[in-house]
Amino acid sequence: MNVSRSRSALPIQTLDFQVSEEDTMSAVMITRKVRKWEKLPGKNTFCCDGRVMMARQKGVFYLTLFLITGTCALFFAFECPYLAVHLCPAIPVFAALLFLFVMAMLLRTSFSDPGVLPRALPEEATFIEMEIEAANGNVPAGQRPPPRIRNVQINNQIVKLKYCYTCKIFRPPRASHCSICDNCVDRFDHHCPWVGNCVGKRNYRYFYLFTLSLSLLTIYIFTFDIVHVVMRKYPLTVLEVLVCFFTLWSVVGLTGFHTYLISLNQTTNEDIKGSWSGKNRGQNPYSHKNIIKNCCEVLCGPTYPSVLDRRGLLQEDSTLVSSSNPVPQTTKTTAPLIPNEHTPDDAKPSIASSAEKSASPKEEHPAATKFPPLASPETDAETSIAKERAH
Repeated sequence: MNVSRSRSALPIQTLDFQVSEEDTMSAVMITRKVRKWEKLPGKNTFCCDGRVMMARQKGVFYLTLFLITGTCALFFAFECPYLAVHLCPAIPVFAALLFLFVMAMLLRTSFSDPGVLPRALPEEATFIEMEIEAANGNVPAGQRPPPRIRNVQINNQIVKLKYCYTCKIFRPPRASHCSICDNCVDRFDHHCPWVGNCVGKRNYRYFYLFTLSLSLLTIYIFTFDIVHVVMRKYPLTVLEVLVCFFTLWSVVGLTGFHTYLISLNQTTNEDIKGSWSGKNRGQNPYSHKNIIKNCCEVLCGPTYPSVLDRRGLLQEDSTLVSSSNPVPQTTKTTAPLIPNEHTPDDAKPSIASSAEKSASPKEEHPAATKFPPLASPETDAETSIAKERAH
């Protein structure tokens, strides 16, 4: 049987073997430094890398900015040019200085730490719990445990320190937990939505100066708006008069109330709860029994540093799980060209050399398998005769 072969050179045959490896998972411990304000609990927001601290609810604060800047912008745009020419050139200058002072006190109150107290660490909270259990003893089942209170003496008067179940600390005197900011604030006065922050030990004086200067600015604009209406009868000024009229009562009334509290060295929280009023209440241990001394302590006392250390550094350990998928390796095996009579003469030497290079040593290749010769008619006849004799 004749086997016909192709008359042209056989093409290069390429065999690709994909060597795949299993996905490997590796866990890497990464230590990075973070600011403490990023890990502080509570419901505060921070800006400028922890330098600015506010409450999360800031919608009313933006309304405060809009009302103050809008009213002053109308006053500077319409009333000041006329009054500076026909009445006194110092009117817009004094109004501008008063406006800048109001904005400075507002931003100082809104962007500062009101006196937030840090929460207890897990080890400290566990130690405090052990002390409380040791002091109270075993409480029978079904009975309510006694309140967690400690007594301290201030100016010969007993003051109770209450335990905060959220912060896990005994709050210092005059401190209280703000439910909106979810933090304990030292010398807590109240949470003011108009400034977007709590008012406490570290920003109360700026809050009072803001309300006082805003009252003066409102009275100033209201007075010269009336003068402008009388002199010129400008219709837009009537709108400013109405805005200032309704704002005047609330702002001036708030300033008067806090002036009364400062004269007694008392906070809004203490006044609402009636801590130092009533028949069964004691006298205010923080009052100096002198209005001037009380005002000097609140308004001219030292500026207390923040105990949060918002911009301090902490080391945080995080686990990074990564999977590595190695690139599959491809092994290419190229079969040499087989020259024949139609292969050009100039290509035969290169084909022969490539065939010699691709040929591997004899040790590496196993011996070729020997197959029996092909069957023919003669061998078939002999095989059948040998079988008949055997039977």
